[in-house]
Amino acid sequence: MAPRTQRTRGARGARGTRRTVVAAAALAVLAAATATGCGAADMTKQASPYADAAGTKTVTLSVQSWVGARANTAVAKYLLERELGYRVDTVQVDEVPAWDALSQGRVDAIMEDWGHPEQEKRYVQDKKTIASGGDLGVTGHIGWWVPKYFADAHPDVLDWRNLNKYASQLRSPESGGKGQLLDGSPSYVTNDKALVKNLGLDYKVVFAGSEAAQITQIQQSAKEKKPFLTYWYEPQWLFNEVPMVEVKLPAYTQECADKGTADPATVNCAYPTTQLKKFLNADFTRKGGKAARFLKNFQWSKEDQNAVAQMIAEDKLSADEAAKRWVEENPDVWMKWLP
Repeated sequence: MAPRTQRTRGARGARGTRRTVVAAAALAVLAAATATGCGAADMTKQASPYADAAGTKTVTLSVQSWVGARANTAVAKYLLERELGYRVDTVQVDEVPAWDALSQGRVDAIMEDWGHPEQEKRYVQDKKTIASGGDLGVTGHIGWWVPKYFADAHPDVLDWRNLNKYASQLRSPESGGKGQLLDGSPSYVTNDKALVKNLGLDYKVVFAGSEAAQITQIQQSAKEKKPFLTYWYEPQWLFNEVPMVEVKLPAYTQECADKGTADPATVNCAYPTTQLKKFLNADFTRKGGKAARFLKNFQWSKEDQNAVAQMIAEDKLSADEAAKRWVEENPDVWMKWLP
């Protein structure tokens, strides 16, 4: 999804030249945000200090918590600042609240959406406060995965109907007497509790708390060659380090999806494969100039995203440094995005 774990700025006048001094009040808000130790402000508590700042050439990007989404935003931010001369602010918002923020004008763009049909109907089709920003160029898929070494030893584990056979080997202190299905952040879109119940599986969904914590658990299990069953998703750089194989769930159907939209507790089929998309605030689309055109043009591959994500998550580079390295090595990709 995204994991998953996914704003705009109301009416705005013509954008002037880049402003070098920000009002003291805005700086105070920014200082309060960064003092928390987080890399992005929490939009559930405040708006961007640069939102609607008169006369500034600014862009505010929503960034979701998973590292693939952070990779998109890092590269977009770097190029908007270095190549187009914008001030860029990033704020972290969970998937569904990000749509509200985008509609209200508190952020300009969501760079990676895994599919929210209810929000898309409300804001894109009905209210027309959000506009499509086009495809990201990356195909996303959520599923259940086991490590390849476990699948090689027990090939039948790859059929969901055999999962109960292995529940005793997949227990954890957190799952009690049941097998553990490891999930990441409770904020991510997940059907796992419904799937466990509706498929009659002797498992308990256990949340690691975040993508980073989930990665740590997967890495530790792999290091010790322990079996595990986890909610996971593509694209994700961790597959380069820990090979995993997907467990086949009941086939995804539109009927299942429609029932699940009406009542999520009824879901009993696999997750869909999704063409990941970008969304822009409708007002920003009309008035955002080169920045809006650049974000619409932004399109890269799974390999590009994974390369930046791995530099951030595994190599511990800052988002700006990871973006800088990728930009220096891939001018043939990003130069096509410039308006």
